[in-house]
Amino acid sequence: MTDPGEQAFLASYDPRAFPPVAVTVDVVLLTVREARLQVLLVERDTHPFRGAQALPGGFVAPDEDLDAAAIRRLEQETGVRRELAHVEQLGAFGAPARDPRMRVVSVSYLVFAPDVAAPRPGPTTRWVGWVPVDAARPTAFDHDVVLAAGVERARAKLEYSPFAAAFCPEEFTVAELRRVYEATWGVALDPRNFHRKVTGTPGFLVPVGRDSAPGPGGGRPAALYRVGDARLLHPAMLRPGG
Repeated sequence: MTDPGEQAFLASYDPRAFPPVAVTVDVVLLTVREARLQVLLVERDTHPFRGAQALPGGFVAPDEDLDAAAIRRLEQETGVRRELAHVEQLGAFGAPARDPRMRVVSVSYLVFAPDVAAPRPGPTTRWVGWVPVDAARPTAFDHDVVLAAGVERARAKLEYSPFAAAFCPEEFTVAELRRVYEATWGVALDPRNFHRKVTGTPGFLVPVGRDSAPGPGGGRPAALYRVGDARLLHPAMLRPGG
């Protein structure tokens, strides 16, 4: 039963008494390509920051849920389908001057995806492509800050969760998984120690029961795995020097 006092309050409430605030979503889409951690950036074709590199994203519709807006932007601007990627909310960014148009709060999302080809530019972008994170310099809004937060979250998640497998195909070798860790952390890992750790961590990897195809030049096949049902890794995969 509705409180009559609350009904009266809502009837007299004037939202115009407060400054308007818009909400956007930004997507930090990461993958491993050419043995490097890379992020998908776009070049804006509209003001503000026309010609600047930026993360994919945009305004949330008045009747749209935040997660739905992020998925819409992900699929429209990157071509990555939701079911092929791991998507999680990264955080909110709301510095008063981050957008020169008006007060805009961005809810950013972190996405891990296997290597996919960069899509064609959309109607509001001149260019879209993969850029190594150590060379990425998005200058639109505060996207450099958002990107840095996303990269650090990704590096930390690989320590205590199995989400490194989100960068791999559905079935993968331990060597392919190791290259994800090496690219994300920016370090070389001992293959034998890594194999022992990941195969010995309960629930991390499940053997598929067959080997990969021979590599180029007749390389030896390797056992294939898929990700298990673990949500946290015990023990954790700690970063060297971390």
